[in-house]
Amino acid sequence: MTAPGRDGPRLRVFPLREGAALVELLDLEATLRLLAAFHARPVAGVSELLPAARTLFVRFDEAVLSLDALIAALRERHAMDADAGAGGRLVEIPVVYDGEDLGEVSRLTGLTAAEVVRAHRAATYTVAFTGFAPGFGYLTGGDPRLAVPRRASPRTRVPAGALGLAGPFSGVYPKASPGGWQQIGRTPLVLFDLARDPAALLQPGDRVRFTELAAMPAVSPPDPATPRSARDPADAALEVLAIGLPVLVQDLGRPRLAAQGVGRAGAADRASLVLANRLVGNPPGAAALEVTLGGLRLRAHGRLTMALAGATAPMDIRARDGSGIEAPRSRAIALEDGDTISIGAPDAGLRTYLALRGGFDAPTALGSASRDTLAEIGPEPPRVGDRLAAGRLRPLAPVALDDPPPFALPRAGECVTLDVALGPRADWFTLQALERFLAQEWLVSIQSSRVGLRLQGASLERRIAGELPSEATLHGSVQVPPSGLPVLFLTDHPLTGGYPVIATLLDHHLDLAGQIPPGARIRFRAARPFAPVHITGDDA
Repeated sequence: MTAPGRDGPRLRVFPLREGAALVELLDLEATLRLLAAFHARPVAGVSELLPAARTLFVRFDEAVLSLDALIAALRERHAMDADAGAGGRLVEIPVVYDGEDLGEVSRLTGLTAAEVVRAHRAATYTVAFTGFAPGFGYLTGGDPRLAVPRRASPRTRVPAGALGLAGPFSGVYPKASPGGWQQIGRTPLVLFDLARDPAALLQPGDRVRFTELAAMPAVSPPDPATPRSARDPADAALEVLAIGLPVLVQDLGRPRLAAQGVGRAGAADRASLVLANRLVGNPPGAAALEVTLGGLRLRAHGRLTMALAGATAPMDIRARDGSGIEAPRSRAIALEDGDTISIGAPDAGLRTYLALRGGFDAPTALGSASRDTLAEIGPEPPRVGDRLAAGRLRPLAPVALDDPPPFALPRAGECVTLDVALGPRADWFTLQALERFLAQEWLVSIQSSRVGLRLQGASLERRIAGELPSEATLHGSVQVPPSGLPVLFLTDHPLTGGYPVIATLLDHHLDLAGQIPPGARIRFRAARPFAPVHITGDDA
């Protein structure tokens, strides 16, 4: 890799897959200037921008904007003298400076506690980028004397509203979570509130100033949890009698909220969710149940129409008198009051989607009923005894008949080939590691989840051993942590990561990846080479 400098590339563009590119710049300041230039002169077809430590992720519509046209727009905006701090809102955050680590920060910096507080309050910060958790902003522009390392031992629980320092950044925890930043204070402000539009108080490019409070108000910030749906018990519903692995309500997710630190989430196999809805005449994105590895038993209350798609799980339906009911796959099924439905472990695939005609009456968060298991946004997983009320979506279409599944489903023990584009950090690995990545069959670990598939095999050696500054990751990113064993990110992936991504799954295999069960094997096929575009100082 050419080191950035006067004679090297000032900017590199990594095409990731259809409609996605990562732009690498010299540093955070250059990244924020480019972001400001895009805000000052928007580009038609660009739908999302996500800054990080020295990269800018760009999502764009290829029907409106070609990759070549995007690169031309990047050249123009990279040459602009945009003010990274101009135009952003000014947000004031009141803080009680009584954090548990204030004394440690004083020791590390050689300043008194009062001097630490004065130095922190004196600066005007910029929200450089978001990540870690919804609503968490990385604030830059503080006094360089306050650049302190993270705690050697992270806390298992940091309260919502805690103000922390880590390296050159300040940040406020939007919810209670584990964390290793040095806590110097706390704020009563709610940084992430699902009832607010936008939910995240801080957006990239905003300016922030901290003011000092003498004491915290009596009211604590609420936990931004999504309430459970409440409907009349007489409504048609499915009662949960037994559950294996957690069952989740899913739809097509929350697109274009990365600037708030919120991922898309949604069904791990969107094509099968759409198919289940089509079978019962619903709109494509209606909320349905995502059932992993079966184990679900339900009782119908009232008359309902349901369908299954996705993993080929056996289904047994019994009438109130105990007699069996024929339940063909890929068909809409009429249920009568008192019928019980049992969904067993699939013989192919991993996730089965159960749709009801009219959808499910599930609470929404940020416009979606999807459960994001990493960010903990969306409806809580159903529990035994819950009644999952049928929705009242209108208009509805006729039910579909004999609609085939979108792709062949993988089985444990089988090998699945997935197409990838190499990069954006393929050049961080040795040539031998790249060859090994593509040549070997990777075993899918039982420790996999909706966040990602953990893969087992011969580890991959890095050519560059340094730390990678945090940058955007995608659904389908293949990230390689220090163990050298890849993780294929699925729909609930983190928005940013600090480990190099060796390859990115292409769109047409994203749903297939969501159906690969533990015990199956994966072989990656390089459908696109590693081909970054260099824009030098002369080009810009």
